Amino acid sequence: MAQYKGPACKLCRREGAKLFLKGERCMTLKCAFERRSYPPGEHGESGSTRRVKVSTYAVQLREKQKARRIYGVLERQFQAYYRKASRRKGVTGENLLQLLERRLDNLVYRSGFAASRPQARQMIQHGKILVNDRRVSISSYLLKAGDRILIHEQARPQVAEAVAARGKGTPLSWLAVDRENLLSTVVEIPKRGDIPTPIQEQLIIELYSK
Repeated sequence: MAQYKGPACKLCRREGAKLFLKGERCMTLKCAFERRSYPPGEHGESGSTRRVKVSTYAVQLREKQKARRIYGVLERQFQAYYRKASRRKGVTGENLLQLLERRLDNLVYRSGFAASRPQARQMIQHGKILVNDRRVSISSYLLKAGDRILIHEQARPQVAEAVAARGKGTPLSWLAVDRENLLSTVVEIPKRGDIPTPIQEQLIIELYSK
């Protein structure tokens, strides 16, 4: 499975926002974005202090790149999600975010079983995640309302310890999480107001609509 292997902190600095790609580290002073919030590269710090006119296309592109990097999706796969969202009834931007939120790696992260989406993907690839009592090793697997996520028996002690150390986190109305039994159930497909991701999806739709 193709995925980004480079430095995660550079992605946050490039997008000018914390993307929380390294779990707990992003919440501490060790976070690279806290120490160097300007873009990476030779002219990053000097360029951040200058007034540069940014085109509409550049704003749209950066929003799309930010969304890709938050969810850990490569360009071709992201385009496929957009085409699928545009064919569905309803608002294309909301449809797009719903598809991204329904990914298994995202739901493992949202449930609090992993500190970040990259860690969730690693858990899935190592066979630690069950969906409806069946082991699933595909991070992009899309769940639907009523599906259940459960930690595999062999991984439960380690995951339970990590979950307890992280605390409860922010509860989501569309996701029922049983922390004691390490079980998470998709109650319903989330609406836009239920998705806490800081993305202006309309900019992405405008970019792809050109």
